[in-house]
Amino acid sequence: MKKNELTDKYYGKGSKGFYAALVISAVMIGAACLFAHKQGDRISQVKPSTEKNNIVHEAPVDRHVTNIPKTTASHAYTATTAITAPRITEIPSHTLPAAEITVNAPFSENSFEEQVQTVAADLSGAVAPLADMSSVLADFSNGELVKNATTGTWQTHNGTDIAAEVGTEIYVIADGEVKNVINDPLWGVSVTVDHNNGYISKYCGLGADLAVQQGDKVERGSLIGCVGETADIESNIAPHLHIELTKNGQFIDPISIINMQ
Repeated sequence: MKKNELTDKYYGKGSKGFYAALVISAVMIGAACLFAHKQGDRISQVKPSTEKNNIVHEAPVDRHVTNIPKTTASHAYTATTAITAPRITEIPSHTLPAAEITVNAPFSENSFEEQVQTVAADLSGAVAPLADMSSVLADFSNGELVKNATTGTWQTHNGTDIAAEVGTEIYVIADGEVKNVINDPLWGVSVTVDHNNGYISKYCGLGADLAVQQGDKVERGSLIGCVGETADIESNIAPHLHIELTKNGQFIDPISIINMQ
């Protein structure tokens, strides 16, 4: 009997402890659920701030954009073609008829004399610039280089040097107008006469006393001035007149024309 009583007491206490633990667990689970429910309501009431820390959301990478203007290759190359591609036009060839082709005549020894005779007719009646033309110190070089007795250099002699005493009168060879009167650093006192037909005569190395001035109308044989010693470039030569003659800007031999009269 004692054994059974102790056994019943033991099992009775064990049953009461079990139920007590069960009740406590249920209470804790309920409290946890209630706490979780309150925390969820509190989080839902919190609103995101719109004033600070704004977040810019970029468009997704795979978004299809349709508002980009289209460009085509034809527009890109049209302007370039208009600027850089010049229009090429064929130029028709022109053949010169055989009748229009001329060949220059070969040079002959008589060519210069023939030219002088041709142009001499334009300066008809030319007279000698000096009364005595017998002593020629230096001839016209016709473009060839000759040694200058004063400077020792080789140069063309574009005129003719005629010996004459200082003070010998000089005459204009044909009608014309005095183009200029100068005192050249090399050729001294010089008078240039334009004969108004392509011919221009020039008288160099004159004395300072002249009978004409620029702009004067002169007739053939009229006095220009006298022989002097003012041409430094030919100062080592005896006193003389240096005379030049050009036809349309080309030097020719003045003595050849004078001797034809």
